[in-house]
Amino acid sequence: MTESKRILVAPLNWGLGHATRCIPIIKALQEHGHQPYIASDGVALSLLQKEFPNVPSFKLTSYKIKYAAKGKNFKLKMIWDSPKVLKAMAKEKKEVKQLIKEHELQGIISDNRLGVYSKKVPCVFITHQLNVLSGNTTWFSSKMHQKIIKKFKACWVPDLKEKPNLTGKLGHLKKSKLNIVYLGPLSRFEKSDGHIIYDLMVLLSGPEPQRTLLEKKLLKELKEFSGQVLFVKGKIEDEKITKEITLTDGKITVFNFMQSKELEKAINQSKFILCRSGYTTVMDLAKLEKKAFFIPTPGQYEQEYLAKRLDKQGMVPFKKQDDFALDELKNIINYKGLTSLNSTINYESLFEVFSSVKENSEPTSTSLST
Repeated sequence: MTESKRILVAPLNWGLGHATRCIPIIKALQEHGHQPYIASDGVALSLLQKEFPNVPSFKLTSYKIKYAAKGKNFKLKMIWDSPKVLKAMAKEKKEVKQLIKEHELQGIISDNRLGVYSKKVPCVFITHQLNVLSGNTTWFSSKMHQKIIKKFKACWVPDLKEKPNLTGKLGHLKKSKLNIVYLGPLSRFEKSDGHIIYDLMVLLSGPEPQRTLLEKKLLKELKEFSGQVLFVKGKIEDEKITKEITLTDGKITVFNFMQSKELEKAINQSKFILCRSGYTTVMDLAKLEKKAFFIPTPGQYEQEYLAKRLDKQGMVPFKKQDDFALDELKNIINYKGLTSLNSTINYESLFEVFSSVKENSEPTSTSLST
């Protein structure tokens, strides 16, 4: 029988993707007899607290990251905010040190929280960005990210090692000294062949102000839509709020948020999905084998890369936020949609990283998906 470990799971609060892809990890820890602890901030923490009300949870210092209102200023805003991020990293490192001491934690899983690390326990880093795209500074941002990852005992990449895969150059390096473990795509959802109720589902997420800007734009555009629309704002609040907007030939049903099971059912019941091209969303839609339309967050190179890559492969069309109009949705039928890259994660083998504090020997790149 596996020895029970107390493992801290800490996703970055940058939209909902980092938190939602930790859901299957937390469930797997529980299923294998381990005790998960949750640490994050903002909507990421709120979402996981709603999903796991009986799991101990803690608030970490916020990075307070906000997108620029204009995509062209995205990188400048990130550079401007970097001293604030470094300060938050230093604070969260102290907070994690205290959590380890108070709760006798025996391992850490950090999903892109750069300061959630300790030399005292085995630490794992989850990311799909081994290369961090940032335009003409990609070489530098990637090198700095890889330098941080190197401190961790292992780096879990939620994608397949070989082709076909979802991340392309984001999650694959030609040469690496990192201890990379490819998990296969992570999703909290399961496909079901239920009755289609909605002609279109709008699924929003991401940091402000871009989430709100897209919400307003889409609600305006959808006034001319014919059919049934489900609109999920991706705003994690204390209470669930719903409202209906009557169209000339149809209806928009608006939710502020949905929890996993409800969201899974809703996506399965929707013909087409309109959303950001965040990687967690891509993994979820691939698992559910959905046809979609992507609007990348302005200025976010990673989402733009994924959208262009999937468009080029004939899977999902996309349009920049400023250029999107309702008429663009007709292009969905000319694309084949996302397909599931079937893989099964060997969690028992994966969690062996926490069974010993011995240093790794030679770093490798492996796959734990079959």
